[in-house]
Amino acid sequence: MHLHRHVDRLRVFLLIPICGFLYCVSKPYEKKPASEIYPLLISDNHRFFKTKNGDPFFWMGDTGWLLFTNLNDEETKIYLDDRKKKGFNVIQVMLLHGLSDKNIYGRYALINSNLSQPDINNNDAHNYWKRIDNIIDLAAKKGMYIAMVPVWGNVIKSGKVSEIQAKSYASFLALRYKNKPNIIWMNGGDIKGSDSLNIWNIIGETLHKEDPNHLITFHPRGRAISSLWFQNADWMSFNVFQSGHRRYDQDTSADDLHYGEDNYKYVQAAYNLKPIKPVLDAEPSYENIPQGLHDTSQPKWKAADVRRYAYWSVFAGACGFTYGNNSIMQFHNGADKPGAYGATKDWRKALNDSGALQMIYLKNLMHRNDYFSRIPDQSVVVDQGEKYKYIAVTRSNAYLLAYDYTGRKFSLNLENIKVKSVVASWYNPRNGSKTAIGKILSNGIVNFNPPGEEKNGNDWVLILDYIKS
Repeated sequence: MHLHRHVDRLRVFLLIPICGFLYCVSKPYEKKPASEIYPLLISDNHRFFKTKNGDPFFWMGDTGWLLFTNLNDEETKIYLDDRKKKGFNVIQVMLLHGLSDKNIYGRYALINSNLSQPDINNNDAHNYWKRIDNIIDLAAKKGMYIAMVPVWGNVIKSGKVSEIQAKSYASFLALRYKNKPNIIWMNGGDIKGSDSLNIWNIIGETLHKEDPNHLITFHPRGRAISSLWFQNADWMSFNVFQSGHRRYDQDTSADDLHYGEDNYKYVQAAYNLKPIKPVLDAEPSYENIPQGLHDTSQPKWKAADVRRYAYWSVFAGACGFTYGNNSIMQFHNGADKPGAYGATKDWRKALNDSGALQMIYLKNLMHRNDYFSRIPDQSVVVDQGEKYKYIAVTRSNAYLLAYDYTGRKFSLNLENIKVKSVVASWYNPRNGSKTAIGKILSNGIVNFNPPGEEKNGNDWVLILDYIKS
């Protein structure tokens, strides 16, 4: 992005309260007491993230791209406090959107717009880099990670940065931040890796060599994934993709992956690549941004769309998800003229937009026992469906989850999960509530009918907890 019912068979079980059974149900993941934050690690199976003590880490990101330049100290605290309260644990930020960037206090990042000459006048309390240091430290105290883009892609593509300057700048960043525990490097920035490939590899390799303890990825342009160029690069720890902001009918660019709104297909495309690397959607359609991005007369993406992208991609095997909001990513001040992409809402009000409030329910759902055994499994779906009717399924050694965006009837072949019976319930992604269905024998095809009428946004997650006896 550039910034300017119930079950139709076995009804007898529905009359019996779930709590009356003796079964092994997957319980909510119980996090260990909070401790000092450390750099994130890749899980042993290379599918997920984990903490230093081995706990699962589900990436719940927010795009605060212009945090370092557009907010003052007080506003920064307001933003981070809010995101922490709502369950976000990663903030994606640009270090530089342009070579002439300055922060809200008027301090420039670079001397003479030269990427190899960061202005590090540390006698100035509002110095560009010193403020970034302080923001990173503030986030660390809140247990939050900062995923930093060194320099946005269009800067490199413009040809104004040499390979020598890029290497010098990457070395500066690595040495300055290698001892910060909550850093994640996000190379690139809305660009194809093939644009200035040498420079992206220089930045990635330099960061990896001089700061080997922090994870690194590459943020690509819309309708692309980092694996297209860097799957075998030693410096790239995990894959991210930008599923983008276009509708199915707007997905027409010849050089893009033509997945339309089916963002789960990016995960599927990368899931079985070697070497195995975690993958996630780091930029889906933002809440309240025009469909197609550039034409502000188009309808805007809503919370339901955000949820669909989140559950589809995570159930396909993603290790997390990044939420985005049109006003927040640019920290639009509602008192000003409309911002980029027709943003009119003040970012402070946008903090409480429905999509942002609902992300915690996905995170809570995924923090279950047997976290690291979770895999995607479409083989159990009898009638998978297309586009919005798609049923996405993920399962672990203890449970199966199926996401239904439209609330339509669907069928699962439960013989495939290899347990005699399950305890079923409906989970509401809009408010986190759970409604019991009952015990079901898993010896064949079972039909499910979610609550409410079938329509886009009446989304539900079917939870099947395995009864092991």
